Amino acid sequence: MVVTKDEYEKCHSAHPIFFSNNGVTAFTLHRRGLFYFISGVSGHCERGQKMIIKVLEPASPPQSADQNEQKNDAAVAMAAITSATLMSCIMSFVGSFSSKCSDQ
Repeated sequence: MVVTKDEYEKCHSAHPIFFSNNGVTAFTLHRRGLFYFISGVSGHCERGQKMIIKVLEPASPPQSADQNEQKNDAAVAMAAITSATLMSCIMSFVGSFSSKCSDQ
């Protein structure tokens, strides 16, 4: 579940920002800032199955439209790689209750 900071700290949310339990979940990190995730399974969050993801906005000088398009294409490709790696780590974490995630 994606929750607020307060709900993250309490390990409880009656109305999460995002919830899924189908096993094939995709969540878009659509803005910069902090995203708070907790497990919705009773007791899991209290045992550490929660995480915070901080999305950064890279600083860059103004560029032409062509350069922006090329940069956006590269960013989309990198985001897909990053998302796939992130989801692999999350699924590994959830599946094994391990807090260690190796590089993909």
